[in-house]
Order: sequence, then C-alpha cells, then structure tokens
Amino acid sequence: MKTKNTKTYTLEKLTDNYIGEKGTPNRTKFEFDLKMDVLGEMIKKARIEQKLTQEQLGTLVGVQKAQISKIENNTKDVRFSTVLKVFEALKARVKMTIDFSSNSHLEIA
Repeated sequence: MKTKNTKTYTLEKLTDNYIGEKGTPNRTKFEFDLKMDVLGEMIKKARIEQKLTQEQLGTLVGVQKAQISKIENNTKDVRFSTVLKVFEALKARVKMTIDFSSNSHLEIA
C-alpha cells in the first residue's frame, strides 16, 4: 500500500503566502474587508431572526431598503452612524474596545 506524502498548512501560513504577511497593505485590507463582511452577515442574521424585511428595518432606522442591503453586503461604504442605528433598531447591545498604539484604551458600552 502506497502512502501519500501530504503537506499540511495552517490558515495563517496560507494567508501569509497568498494574501501577504501581517502588517502588509494587502493583508491589512484583506482583514478589514473580512471584518466588514462578518459585520454585515451578523446584521442580516439578526434581522432575519427578528422576522424583519430589509424594508421594515429601513423604516425603523429611517433609511431606504437599498441602504439596508448595502449594509448587509458591503458595510465598509456606509456611515458608522447608520450602522449604529441599525443595531439600535435590532435591539442589539453594542460594546466597542479601541486600543491606541500609545497604550491608551477606550471602552464604549
């Protein structure tokens, strides 16, 4: 019986090889885009769980259905204030932690 010599790679190593190492412009953009995609998916999931259409959520927030679609699909091109209004309409509690390179720390709950 022949055994195959297979190499295994960690996700981190593959990301380093194909996107770029941490701190490079490509990697920074990739990680930002990934976080924004996850945020949009979280909003969509919460909206669906609350049995709201995009139009209904838009009415609660004071924006058009198209804006809700944009938030769910491409969060990086919308106003932060609108995203916060969406969370408020979905009755989500938002907590943010911001660490500055000067070792100062800001937490908003």
